[in-house]
Amino acid sequence: MHVRPLIPILALLTATSALLLSVSAAGAQPRPPGGVAPEAVRGLTLSEGRVTNPTTGVALWVATARPVQGGDRLPALVLVPGGVSAGSQSLRARQIDARIAQAGFVVVTFDPDGRGRSGGSEDAGGFAHQDGLAAVVRWVATQPAVDPEQIGIISLSYGVTMASGALARYPDLPVRFLIDWEGPDSRASTGCHRGGTPLSHPCDDAAYWAEREAETFLRDVAVPYQRLQSARDHVQPDAHHAVALINAATGAAYGGAGRSPWTRLNDGPPNQTYTLETLPVLPEEDGAAWLPRQLARYARELLVR
Repeated sequence: MHVRPLIPILALLTATSALLLSVSAAGAQPRPPGGVAPEAVRGLTLSEGRVTNPTTGVALWVATARPVQGGDRLPALVLVPGGVSAGSQSLRARQIDARIAQAGFVVVTFDPDGRGRSGGSEDAGGFAHQDGLAAVVRWVATQPAVDPEQIGIISLSYGVTMASGALARYPDLPVRFLIDWEGPDSRASTGCHRGGTPLSHPCDDAAYWAEREAETFLRDVAVPYQRLQSARDHVQPDAHHAVALINAATGAAYGGAGRSPWTRLNDGPPNQTYTLETLPVLPEEDGAAWLPRQLARYARELLVR
């Protein structure tokens, strides 16, 4: 079973946010809304709040899921939603945050400017969105339940643009690694040539795309980079974008163009560069729990490197 396309579908998940928190007055205990299966949040503490994007002044909605039992300080993962979706209306709806948190992490989801429960204007992963993500990461590092030396970013699909941009532009962020699930490398992969999609924009607008191409940003990302790519990509016809991003991030000593001290495609050997012809056999996805299970496993492995 394959995960369905995120870029065209995530916006449709607005009406199905199965894990949105229901919080009334200040100090009230968060609880899942009616109809949510108890196992979706079993053993977790859920909370929500606001983090201000310093560039736009918008108060971004953020939500945290963490194990009830798990020690005073836990590693934290910030999830960056794909497409032009909101974390509250996509990641939580698919229970990705809860499933990863149940593996022993503090998991933070958020709504970028102009999406979901955050105000402001849509920025399609550009500098304003990247600035907001950087603010969320800095806020996560101050939380009493979080080990500030064990923070990672996980991006889904087009979220890699926002994530790689924030890490390239803010090299001092307290982030240990970036895990990317099937994100596009460039304007062409994003769909600049496909009119009528939320991410379509004229391909020849160089200034616009200078803020929104992960391949460029990943050359300047100086943390470990793990790419998760399945045999049947959720959007692209092949794995050309995986090749481009791995090669962009991998250090020059290994034949790449980037600054990352360690890169890996799936479970392959680290610090490899590829062509479409030299790619290893890619795995098939296996059910709804496959993705969060793989993401949690890679996060655990990267935290002990």
